Amino acid sequence: MKIAILSRKAELYSTNRLVEAAEVRGHEVEVINPLRCYMNITAHNPAVYYRGEELKNIDAIIPRIGASITFYGTAVVRQFEMMGVYSVNESVAITRSRDKLRSLQLLARKGIGLPVTGFANSTAYTQDLIDLVGGAPLVVKLLEGTQGVGVVLAETHSAAESVIEAFRGLKANFIVQEYIKEAKGSDIRCIVVGGKVVASMMRKGKEGEFRSNLHRGGSASVVRITPEERSTAVRAAKIMGLGVAGVDLLRSNHGPVVMEVNSSPGLEGVEGATGKDIAGIIIDHIAKNACPGNTRTKGKG
Repeated sequence: MKIAILSRKAELYSTNRLVEAAEVRGHEVEVINPLRCYMNITAHNPAVYYRGEELKNIDAIIPRIGASITFYGTAVVRQFEMMGVYSVNESVAITRSRDKLRSLQLLARKGIGLPVTGFANSTAYTQDLIDLVGGAPLVVKLLEGTQGVGVVLAETHSAAESVIEAFRGLKANFIVQEYIKEAKGSDIRCIVVGGKVVASMMRKGKEGEFRSNLHRGGSASVVRITPEERSTAVRAAKIMGLGVAGVDLLRSNHGPVVMEVNSSPGLEGVEGATGKDIAGIIIDHIAKNACPGNTRTKGKG
């Protein structure tokens, strides 16, 4: 089988591991920078070109599309879909999960547990937003932020007002969420592949840091998840339409709540914490499911 990994950097841990896992299993694999692709958008002969050559005979793609290139990256994925190439995560699912507000609305609509979340446009409703999520402390999140950037913990009412006013002054889109104090700066990252949780790790923020992102100095360790947490992670990935997903959960007093569903979860932290060959599991999933015209995404939204 011929697999293309859409990634801007072949040297990244996750990309490199996927290449390694594919080659070990006897597959042909190529890393393609989606920004260097160009497309012939036509009804009868859609094509993708890379470095001046048409990409042909590709059986499956693995999109590793960074948030900063979502628009063009998903356009490339769509083009491969037009050509009948199997994608482990389809373009509509990637776009759906990247829109934080939209993804939360979709999850809420299906009954998935979430932190109490507020969203408003007018400055007239700042006090209402703060009260809506239970008052301070609360979390303010930029909708365009990634890896913990643009996430602020406002510990007092006045601090919450200041952060909200500052974000509004920048004309930034943001949400306000209740602070899950009982999580104690930790979250759980579940890796879901083909509708199953194949690995999970506990991420804990460094001393004095409420964000648990490993990119911000957090630590990871293996964790045993509950049946409810497992079911929540699987359902969240399914609602987003993702074949491979990283689902971030918090343990709250009222059960697991979903913070985010990631369409390009990093493999380094979870493989290091669990010792599992997650890259190999992903490749095996693709080999089992890849066939021309096979589409995963179900539903609308």
